[in-house]
Amino acid sequence: MILIAESGSTKTDWRLLDGQKVAQTETIGLNPYFVDSDQIAAEIKAFINENRSKKITEVHFYGTGVTDESKSEIVKTGILKALGYPSEVFTYSDVIAAARALFRKNEGIACILGTGSNSCLWDGEKISFQIPPLGFWLGDEGSGGHLGKLLMLDYLHKEMPSDILEIFEQKHGVLTRGEILTKAYKEDKPNKYFASFSVFLSENRNNEYCINLIKNSFNQYLEKYLLKYPQLKEQSIGFVGSIAYYYQDILAGVCGENGVTISKIIEKPMDELQKFHEKS
Repeated sequence: MILIAESGSTKTDWRLLDGQKVAQTETIGLNPYFVDSDQIAAEIKAFINENRSKKITEVHFYGTGVTDESKSEIVKTGILKALGYPSEVFTYSDVIAAARALFRKNEGIACILGTGSNSCLWDGEKISFQIPPLGFWLGDEGSGGHLGKLLMLDYLHKEMPSDILEIFEQKHGVLTRGEILTKAYKEDKPNKYFASFSVFLSENRNNEYCINLIKNSFNQYLEKYLLKYPQLKEQSIGFVGSIAYYYQDILAGVCGENGVTISKIIEKPMDELQKFHEKS
């Protein structure tokens, strides 16, 4: 049997295959920058135990935060601890999940706009070019985390228009500087906290302030990443992630203004990853 995992900052989709789908579950996001091997093992132990009728021979884990060998080892150790027996564990960055889901073994530029953001030029087998992502504090332009961060900066700087401020405080209450800074610097997963405010922007997307903020974030993503890719207009360009999916009308408009045409948008890559591994 093969176990596939696709992990973002917010949640992880797990799917067990034995010729076809056997079982699936969902856990919290398992970014190795924020969780250790013991936490990973604890999250999936029950699912593993429920499906012990046949041995899992391969695990393919795609995830945010799988950026180097040390982070890969955290994931591998946790999975093997949950399994309790030897298995081949392969780890990949989240952008490889996006590339395989969007293009399989064909070339294209894969983009992620979810809680975080990422991108790469995929040659059908591997990443051939990439503008490196810098994570929540230094990057993640265009993502849910970035949208929320822009919104909260305007809130704290008292730059939010009065009409939208009233709606915001009706929904979230009056937030203090100390409260927001604690979430930003003292508690785990600040990207998830800030990304939660992107829902407010979606609910008020017809408001001029909100739509301009969304466009600003997407324009920053294009300027920092997408527009720097070689032979951009000759490539197929696809997006995965909740922000790309639910804001696809605004995203397509911003891309069009920059001469970029989107070929495909997928909310979640797991279904396509299952097809990829079934045919590999």
